[in-house]
Amino acid sequence: MGIALNAGTLAIRTRKFTTVGCLLKHGGGLYPRLRIGAVLLAAGAGERMGRIAKPLIRLQGVPLITRQLVALSGAGVDEVVVVTGHARDAVEEQVRNFTVTLAYNAAHTDGQQGSMRVGLAALDGSFDAVIIMLADQPLIGAADLTELIGAFKKRPRGHVVVPAVHGQRGNPIVLDSEAHAQILASDTNLGCRHLIERHPDLVHIHETTNTRFVTDLDTVDDLRQLAERTGWRFELPTGEPVP
Repeated sequence: MGIALNAGTLAIRTRKFTTVGCLLKHGGGLYPRLRIGAVLLAAGAGERMGRIAKPLIRLQGVPLITRQLVALSGAGVDEVVVVTGHARDAVEEQVRNFTVTLAYNAAHTDGQQGSMRVGLAALDGSFDAVIIMLADQPLIGAADLTELIGAFKKRPRGHVVVPAVHGQRGNPIVLDSEAHAQILASDTNLGCRHLIERHPDLVHIHETTNTRFVTDLDTVDDLRQLAERTGWRFELPTGEPVP
């Protein structure tokens, strides 16, 4: 089944701003330099968190989406698409200092898969790898993304690299160009939680002890627990401390 993205579903705007540097731009080593894209999913309504815009939650005073864009830049990503939906204006305002493509998913309440398709369709040109990143993973940094990119380069097979910690599937994931094309050309859901079970032939599991890949924020209680565990300060988008 083909995918139709009309003007009501997809609106793209590109903003050009100063980036914060790329550690891997000039690469080297045993593997050729890859052209890497990224889709940062920041469209969710945060229903389980009382419709709080999770990308705007602040960790140590810095919004999560800002931290993630810095991480992507630091990992040497060539192009980033930020998919917006819920709290669109506030999220887009927050990324104004970065060179990103903004892709609005008017149907963001239909689920994450639609936002992923919108983001992949908005990427400009071809890529060897595409990182699909979630806006509610507060601890992911450039080193974690570099780890995933390394796993992608060294994978023996598969079109999708998925991190797993003690059997628990994590995020972000990395797609090759074939998986990228397959998502856009069919109804295949390569971002689903049951991807490993349903499409084992497509997946390379990156076994790791890095718990940052399985740390996300679904509820206010998740925020409280992470704050207690790390001793870090979390604030709601309004600037209020986590209750």
